[in-house]
Amino acid sequence: MKENDKDIYGHILKYTSLFGGVHGLNILITIVRTKIVTWLLGPGGMGLSSLFQTTANFISQATNLGISFSAVRNVSELFDSGDEARIAHFIKVVRAWSLLTGLIGTLLCMLIGPILSQLTFTWGDHTLHFVVLAPLVGMLAVTGGETAILKGARQLRSLAAIQMYNVIAALLISVPVYYFFGESGIVPVMLLTGLFAMILTIQKSHKLYPLRFSGIHGILGEGMGMVKLGVAFTLAGIFGSGADFIIRAYLNNVSSLDEVGHYNVGYMMTMTYAGMIFSAMETDYFPRLSAVNNDRFKCMDLISKQAEVSLLLISPIIVAAIFLLPVALPLLTSSKFLPVVDMMRIMSLALYLRAVNLSLEYLSLAKGASLSYLFLEGVYDVFVVILTIVCYQFYGLTGAGAALLAAGVFNTLLVMGYIGLKFGVHIRKAIFLLLLLQMGIGVAAFFATQWLSGFGYWLAGIGLFGISLWISVNILRRKTHLWDKIKAKINKILGK
Repeated sequence: MKENDKDIYGHILKYTSLFGGVHGLNILITIVRTKIVTWLLGPGGMGLSSLFQTTANFISQATNLGISFSAVRNVSELFDSGDEARIAHFIKVVRAWSLLTGLIGTLLCMLIGPILSQLTFTWGDHTLHFVVLAPLVGMLAVTGGETAILKGARQLRSLAAIQMYNVIAALLISVPVYYFFGESGIVPVMLLTGLFAMILTIQKSHKLYPLRFSGIHGILGEGMGMVKLGVAFTLAGIFGSGADFIIRAYLNNVSSLDEVGHYNVGYMMTMTYAGMIFSAMETDYFPRLSAVNNDRFKCMDLISKQAEVSLLLISPIIVAAIFLLPVALPLLTSSKFLPVVDMMRIMSLALYLRAVNLSLEYLSLAKGASLSYLFLEGVYDVFVVILTIVCYQFYGLTGAGAALLAAGVFNTLLVMGYIGLKFGVHIRKAIFLLLLLQMGIGVAAFFATQWLSGFGYWLAGIGLFGISLWISVNILRRKTHLWDKIKAKINKILGK
């Protein structure tokens, strides 16, 4: 293998590990918070919190024009050019648009509060809750704009620190409020954690690029290119948040808040905790992909390498999770959530596909092909809502997990086919074979949990985890400088 290839693999592994490590630390803190919060609120309270958070995210996605994402591409390009004057000026554009969209989102949430209450709940009037929650939408817009600035300027350590402090703050804020006020503290906790995140992000961003009011006349008109890409991202976000909203509202209407709480905990723990592997995608991978978006072969090479590293890192984790869930879930949350174990096991298999899908889907945004990205996201979200509703009616929460896996398979075929036809970019055959191999081990792990018990259960778990881990470590050893670095550290410790 070429030395340059090892450097690329090493770069991907380094920043995936950086943000994965921070995300892992955040998960440990979140585990403590989730355990306490689920004990204080119960499934019903978790379901109520999920409905409010999902609704706020939906309004935010519908009004922020995708500034938090689309601005990263522009800031990153200017940052690479080294033109400080142009960077400073464009940051004013980003901040102006973030403030404007934040105000619009806040006012809209207040105005449609009665409609949101009727759509989300079958009991009581929750209009006041949505009106009080409205400032959170504005905070999310401002925080998103400042975060985009930090990402574009490659302030990776600042971003990592912000993630960690936000999780710690969420723990310190939520526990006492829920202890004294119970479900009545849900909206105040969301507002306080949102305010802390906004202030912290502003502090980091403004330290790098201080706020200046000079030369802001007509500045909104200069951000139309950013907004154009952002609108498609926003519409895709609306589809995604809308899908989450529809699924949770459906569960609340046909079942109960407890069922929403069960589904939300299962979904959050599966998809959110997997974020420790995917967290570097938007921060590091997207700017690098944007830089080579006009070179088809470089795009293909970078996409394949990113997909391969993500797949190698997450595969052993999936196998371990499938076997450990009956033990880990009560420890992390409560025994009340054991009914979602099988849902989470099936849903976990979709993460293999996500490692490949995410690497490919970013290409349409890196090329500025906003309509392509919108099409792919829209079709997937419609498919997953329909499939989840149908499968839940027949098989309950386990069916909902199967629906997400089936939607993942559908999305993989759709993305691979569309990206290949539209841009002539395909992942390497070796990556596809690796996907089939590692996912095959994951499927074997799932069936082992259904058929085995006692000693055989744990023996199968250790064996399948060991095989998956051996494959990943062996490939990473050959394709990166990881082994050399480990030996160098050992020799340094031993004084050699």
